[in-house]
Amino acid sequence: MSFWRDRRVLVTGHTGFKGAWLALWLAERGARVTGYALAPATTPNLYEQAKVGARVESVIADVRDAARLAQVVRDARPEIVFHLAAQAIVRESYAAPVETFEVNVLGTTYLLEALRAAPSLRAAVIVTTDKCYENREQLAGYREDDALGGHDPYSSSKACAELVTAAYRRSFFAAGQVGVASARAGNVIGGGDWAKDRVVPDLIRAIAQRESALIRNPKSVRPWQHVLDVVHGYALLAERAAQEPAAFGGAWNFGPHGEPRSVEELANAVCARWGEPARWHHEARDQPHEALALALDATKARTRLGWQPRLDHARAIEWSVDWYKLHAAGGDVAALAHEQIRTHGELA
Repeated sequence: MSFWRDRRVLVTGHTGFKGAWLALWLAERGARVTGYALAPATTPNLYEQAKVGARVESVIADVRDAARLAQVVRDARPEIVFHLAAQAIVRESYAAPVETFEVNVLGTTYLLEALRAAPSLRAAVIVTTDKCYENREQLAGYREDDALGGHDPYSSSKACAELVTAAYRRSFFAAGQVGVASARAGNVIGGGDWAKDRVVPDLIRAIAQRESALIRNPKSVRPWQHVLDVVHGYALLAERAAQEPAAFGGAWNFGPHGEPRSVEELANAVCARWGEPARWHHEARDQPHEALALALDATKARTRLGWQPRLDHARAIEWSVDWYKLHAAGGDVAALAHEQIRTHGELA
């Protein structure tokens, strides 16, 4: 708590799902947060539902606007930076590959270039994805030193962002005063995700229409985890990187305990927690390639950072579904978000 109190923090992508939760987490701990992002991409969205704008200094702008981004960095004088602004949907990357590479690769480059001229900076965490690895359809978790790759434009763009981050760290932040790290997390669930082509939001939208949700790849396996476990990992990494830049720079995986679970298992658990009329179905159809198996080995984060997930799979689903049920009932989801942040912080 004391590390974050009055700390100047810049969060790009604060209007998105993970970015909004991170901004709330930081504000709850007394940080002075500046957010930089496009306007929320969906209606509804967590940014408005949880009143994130009331807790942070919000700048609505494009991460591809290098001049504006550099000016915001100069004005905010951040000590810690979290970079989450991204085009984050695999299927969307097939429809808009150029935009995906522009946002995810050039946007990352523009930010790191701006940070070179930020004397206040102590640590930066560049958020990528578990999909940045060269996928071999293995169930064994990928480790941080495994080969980068990516079949689809999204995955490839995030691998490119990792390479850009490593190049800037070695070329411009090698003196050891600033910790530059990248964070690779698995598939995240939690209240307030309304993006398209994601399992839980797709189920929730179908429930609202009293329809059966179409699940594209029920046998696909993913490292599901609650958003607050991931946010906690990002924050812990930033804190350690600020304190010991040389020791805590580089790449870090954040994944759940135990074996990754299938889309089918997740969908069944969500439906069981919700009850009627939640249901789903699968239809065989041609669709863009997506990896069948993804898993992360988070041993490095557990042993060196002291990080571990605080919510098991069942509780992560409970917290997520209960948030959406409260939303459906017209309840105060902003209050529930703050309650979940506080409760998560108290868990051992």
